[in-house]
Amino acid sequence: MDERIRVVIAEDHPFFREGMRLALGKAETLDIVAEASDGLAALEHLRSLRPAIAILDISLPRMNGFDVVRAIRQEQIPVEIVFLTRHDDEEMFEAALQLGVKGYLLKDCTDTELLRCITAVSSGQHYASPSMTSYLVRKTQRIEHFAEQVPGLGQLTPHERTILRLIAQEKSSKEIARELGIARKTVDSHRSNICRKLEIAGQHALTRFAARHRLEI
Repeated sequence: MDERIRVVIAEDHPFFREGMRLALGKAETLDIVAEASDGLAALEHLRSLRPAIAILDISLPRMNGFDVVRAIRQEQIPVEIVFLTRHDDEEMFEAALQLGVKGYLLKDCTDTELLRCITAVSSGQHYASPSMTSYLVRKTQRIEHFAEQVPGLGQLTPHERTILRLIAQEKSSKEIARELGIARKTVDSHRSNICRKLEIAGQHALTRFAARHRLEI
């Protein structure tokens, strides 16, 4: 028999959390190992239980969903994230993608869709609410067009691409170093390499470039 998928649920509305627990509890493939009503408690569960999947609301008290994800990335906790949220705007969705969140569902989804998302994400796939897929199509088209205009993007390593995206969020080298768990000098070295590959003169010019093209990088 296949191993059951261990799941932690973090949702501050008790009735919604209870409904989700009851719905997922019926699935033979899942094991709900813990629940939390705030982000800090969720992070503690993720540290101690190491589940395969964490289902997080974005708007959690004490520590929001994005901060929880940043913390587990910095601590290298091996868990995949599903955001279950009411936020259907593109900027929030984009921010989740840039953090490596593989699942993004709106709270009006069905129990079947939530289970399908968990199964997909646990196997390494991405899954988003159908209403968000049109954004993904537009994003792909923008990225392809922008890559043709700025061929140097194709020369960036995955780590440099991550740093460029963090620069686009107006984070300083110190903040990037802390989030990625690397030295500030390493971040500065990556910034210089990015400038060289993109043929951009100066760190301030790089910051302006990244902020202006945040959705394309």
